[in-house]
Parts: sequence; structure tokens; C-alpha cells
Amino acid sequence: MSTARIPPIQCLLTFEALARLRSVTLTSEELCVTPSAVSHRVRQLEQIIGTKLFGRADFSLTTEGSEYLAHVRDGLTSLQKFPSSAAAPGKRKLRLAVTPTFSRSILIPRLRQFTDAYPEIDLTLQVSIPLLDVVAEDADLMVRFGPGRYADMEHVCLVKDEVTPLASPAFVREHGPFDVAADLEGLQLLRSPLEPWRTWLAAQGLDWPEPIEGSQFNDIGLMCDGAAAGMGIGLVRLKLAAPWLDSGALVRLGTSAPFATPVPSPHAHYLCWRTGAMDRWEVAAFAEWLKKAVA
Repeated sequence: MSTARIPPIQCLLTFEALARLRSVTLTSEELCVTPSAVSHRVRQLEQIIGTKLFGRADFSLTTEGSEYLAHVRDGLTSLQKFPSSAAAPGKRKLRLAVTPTFSRSILIPRLRQFTDAYPEIDLTLQVSIPLLDVVAEDADLMVRFGPGRYADMEHVCLVKDEVTPLASPAFVREHGPFDVAADLEGLQLLRSPLEPWRTWLAAQGLDWPEPIEGSQFNDIGLMCDGAAAGMGIGLVRLKLAAPWLDSGALVRLGTSAPFATPVPSPHAHYLCWRTGAMDRWEVAAFAEWLKKAVA
């Protein structure tokens, strides 16, 4: 028997509870999920079966919804006659390739929202640094950082960001004050191929060449750690640097325009997938959630 159009058990349970309780709040409390998860599961179920189940805002059922509810309740009743192990649905597997600092600063702090809303999805997270050809070939979804020109993938922009020089408070006290961009001359500028200095230097009207000496990092999080340890000044995207800024481990160099006004990064974070991947509901559910979570 083909299972292509059999909806996930969580969607069916949510539909049955919402039809019975006629309240998103009560349904979310009964199922121990968020109200948004209730709404998403019902939409997901309607997409899978190709018909509208609820007709009005009071959650009254359409004719098709009433007919489908009877089938759902018959099915759930049949499943309840067997041991729970026989009724438990299999976990859906979703493999996600993420850049390290995006995961640490942006994804992980929000990820509990997704796992709570979708307990039937098992996530596997893998490190990926596509600009340096460190990629996870078998991932269902990939977060890439770059210019957004990905001919081999379908993609959507997730997060744009701005860059500014950051350093440890002790470094700023020792080498400051910083009033103009030229005050960085002769200081240790930390380097990364993921965030060249030329973007920021050009915005300040400086024709300095890209630094060719000094400590280099292939991960922005490692560069933040190095800057926090007093190794020098890092050019860092503000959203990625949020954990270090919030803790006080990193600070801006000063309050004057060059340091108080961030410069748009020429790159952004993109969510990428191979053609056909969005046909799997777990892939589409995560993509929709992530776009909203980082908006």
C-alpha cells in the first residue's frame, strides 16, 4: 500500500482535537504544543489531503471536514486497540547543514521552538563552511553564507547583516581612544576569508590593502573568541556577534561614526536545497519555521 498521502499522526491528532475543542488555545494545551504549531499542523494536513477542513473562524467543519473527521476518529480508535508501540509513528529524519557561528548565535537559541512544535521530526545538524568547500553532501537543507549566486541549488535569503570592528574591553582601553578609522593603523587586525576587511575599509574612504599578516580564522566564532581574548580587532557581523556583545566579551571600538555606524556586508545567509526536497513535508515545515524565526 502506498503511504504517499497518509498524513503524519501529529497532524491527525491535532485536527481531531481542534474539531472537538474548537479552540487553538485549548488544543495547544491538550497536546502540549504551541498555538502556532496547532495552526501549522492543520494547514499542513489540508495541503496533504487537498481540501479545506474548517470553514469559519469558530472552527466549524466544512462538509469535507466532517467526513474526514469520521475517518480520522475511526483510524485513531483502531490504533488505540493495539499496544502503544504498534501505534507510535516513525520519526521523520531531517538533515541540516549549518555554518558554525550561525548555528551558535542564531539557530540554536531558537531551535527548541521547532523541536517542541515538531516532536515527530529528528534533526541531524552538520557543520558546513561552503566558502571553504567544507560541505555536507547528504544534507536535506543547507545554510550557506555568501553572495547568493547558487546555480546548483534553490535558495532563499535568510539573514542580511552589517559588519563593524569589535575588540575586547581591555584591548580598547589599552589601544584607544578610537575616533577615526585611521586609528586602526598599526594594530593587529584579525583576518578571515569569510569577512574581508576591504568592505569596511572602503566604506571609510581608506584605500588600505587587505591585511596579509596576523592571525587568521576560518570561522567567525573562533575569530570572536580570539578578539575576546585580546588577540586583536575582528571585523564581525553584529547578529553573529550577539552572544559576545551581550556578555560584554566584545565591544565596539568607540562612539564616533566609523565605529558606531555598521557597514552592510556584501554577503548574507541563505537557506539552500536541491530541487524536489520541498516535496517532503518535514523539509517544508523546517524551512517555513526558520524563515519566520530569523526574520
